Amino acid sequence: MASAKIMPFQATDIVTIPSTVNRLQATFRSQKTKPLEWRLSQLRKLYWAIDDHAPALLEACKLDLGKPVFETYVTEIDWCKNDIVFITRKLAGWMKDEKAPDISLINTVMNPRIRKEPLGTVLVIGAYNFPVQLSLGPFIGAIAAGCTAVLKPSEVSPATAMVLKSIVESSLDPSAYTVINGAIPESTALLNEKWDKIFYTGSTGVGTIVAKKAAETLTPVCLELGGRNPAVVTKNADPRLAARRLLWGKLLNAGQLCFSQNYVLVDREIPPSLVEQLKIALKEFYPDGTKSSPDFGRIANKRHFQRIKKMLDDSDGEILIGGEVDEAENFIDLTIVQVNNVNDSMIVDESFGPLMPILPIDSVEEAIRIANSVHSTPLGFYPFGNKAETNKMLNEVTSGGATVNDTNYHGAIRTLAFGGVGDSGQGAYRGRASFDTFTHRRSIATTPGWVEKLLEVRYPPYAGKLSRFRMTNDLRPNFDRQGNEIRGVAYWFGFLFRLGGESKKGVLSYLEYLGAKYS
Repeated sequence: MASAKIMPFQATDIVTIPSTVNRLQATFRSQKTKPLEWRLSQLRKLYWAIDDHAPALLEACKLDLGKPVFETYVTEIDWCKNDIVFITRKLAGWMKDEKAPDISLINTVMNPRIRKEPLGTVLVIGAYNFPVQLSLGPFIGAIAAGCTAVLKPSEVSPATAMVLKSIVESSLDPSAYTVINGAIPESTALLNEKWDKIFYTGSTGVGTIVAKKAAETLTPVCLELGGRNPAVVTKNADPRLAARRLLWGKLLNAGQLCFSQNYVLVDREIPPSLVEQLKIALKEFYPDGTKSSPDFGRIANKRHFQRIKKMLDDSDGEILIGGEVDEAENFIDLTIVQVNNVNDSMIVDESFGPLMPILPIDSVEEAIRIANSVHSTPLGFYPFGNKAETNKMLNEVTSGGATVNDTNYHGAIRTLAFGGVGDSGQGAYRGRASFDTFTHRRSIATTPGWVEKLLEVRYPPYAGKLSRFRMTNDLRPNFDRQGNEIRGVAYWFGFLFRLGGESKKGVLSYLEYLGAKYS
């Protein structure tokens, strides 16, 4: 494949940032971005620009990360193109007003509804590890929601940042969308502007800076961060399947994945069989080793190479597989280390690389305790075992998302909402959630003139009106002072009709209403 021409990385002139933001804000206020057809047109043009720039994106991801062609297509180019097709098919339905739920009979005459409105002018700050998907993914959501937006790609993937700039400038309305490239000075200048939402993907440290800055102007944020994500392999797990799937979680993008497993807790009975299966799978995936394979990436830069290497050097554990490093290529082999305790350097920090420490444990309960002590709110969680074990672990370990008996799969479903919890992030996107994260759900009611007689109860003087107001608004509790359910008319009607199945739901709801009101 011939090399595509990629312009050298160039930062945007900081002086131009305020006027650029003002231009986008003026465009939003003009109502230009709100119509469905305008949004669809922008998304469709972006689709073809991504398609046209595919050779440049392949080259850029190779330059920035040594990313394999397969991974660039599947996790970057095709991911974003498929995202656009899905959203354009669904957008008309998402934009429609929704009938408000749980409205009492007397309030239905006010036509309560939820209108979906764009938040305004938003800032999307991308990440370096998946520099196309993690930049354009939320950007696509902003366009679908009817916002104007600035995209700030990561300077750690400079070649991709320049291709993204070309994609946006060649396809989208420049009065509504733009790319600003740069590093800390440009990011700081952007954060000094007033936004209607900031979407950031990256480290917890920078995410904290973004959140603090946004808080100064009460700007909402969506933060996609990371975590020290645990995997647990019990003695009832299939060692072969666990080995193959754990390897995939760490080989993809050379382990530079915010929600892949950071460490593996393994029942003390099975490390030998699991390690043997890891060796077999690794030989199958890379017959000639990872270094010579076109299917294994590289670490993004020297700084991250040294960070990951230091974690490995500082570990007191025993290297079971791998361990080769080559600074000239930013290469770190898939390395599996058996560690002795949770204070090992490979567990206390997020590796964000192809390191997989294994820590033997004696029980599921110990695994739960360790997982919660290492990081109480990781981004991902991966329990391997039988149904009872995995259900127990899911119930007692909190995480942003989880995949049972596999790694990463919840994050590989393009239409499934993805996000963190606690200090691994806030908010979610992907599929419908990408539209929702940049949308304000505006509650609206319309009061007709003919109901004025019914509304007189709300106006002063209030004398004698409280009982009338309560008659139409109060709900009787179906529980006593000890917190127990009162099994009155509503309960028994409900019990009898539940025996009849789903077809009687409407009648059941009405009878339960009557029972609650008059029992």
